[in-house]
Amino acid sequence: MAYTSLKSAPKAFDQHKRLIVVQTAAVLSIILLLFSRPALAEGSDGHEIVETIGFLMVLACFLGRLWSILFVGGRKNDELVVSGPFSMTRNPLYFFSTVGAVGVGLMFGSVLAAAMLGLASYLVFRFTARKEAAFLSGKFGAAYTAYAERTPRFWPNPLLYRDEDQWMFSTKALKSTFRDGLYFLALFPVIEAVEYFRISGALPTLFTVY
Repeated sequence: MAYTSLKSAPKAFDQHKRLIVVQTAAVLSIILLLFSRPALAEGSDGHEIVETIGFLMVLACFLGRLWSILFVGGRKNDELVVSGPFSMTRNPLYFFSTVGAVGVGLMFGSVLAAAMLGLASYLVFRFTARKEAAFLSGKFGAAYTAYAERTPRFWPNPLLYRDEDQWMFSTKALKSTFRDGLYFLALFPVIEAVEYFRISGALPTLFTVY
């Protein structure tokens, strides 16, 4: 289900600022991880288990973001979408992205890196979600207020799930989200390559990340 605004609204939050912060944090994190090693020995059973869990979380992020875009792609800020993943949480895209950030840290084999990446993502997306909530409240009024009262801001509640018989989605938005998701998945072979070069001595190890 979606609600269409019949009145003017304040200017939507500038997503470009959020992207700059996220991209900068991602680059800095990758640089730090290049010159560190996880406390769990690479190749050990513990390391492989943690790495597998991380990959599954990144895969869940990829699929979850695609699922969310099927409902909201091309309609964000124009309509209030309250079905599908948006019936369980007001910000499924941010939730799945945070899951992916935690997964990246675990793919490296570090619980600390996972916690730091997850916390950084959560704080950035929480700030963004508040800005977007103010915009949507001004645009959709009582409809958004009712939606916000019954739907968690971030953590999904599966018991609230409800679908719709049919919907239209933007192929452009879907393609863009698919492309962005590939960056998450591409980190797996990158991390494997980094591990190989570190074990072979081609990359120096400056510190250990637990």
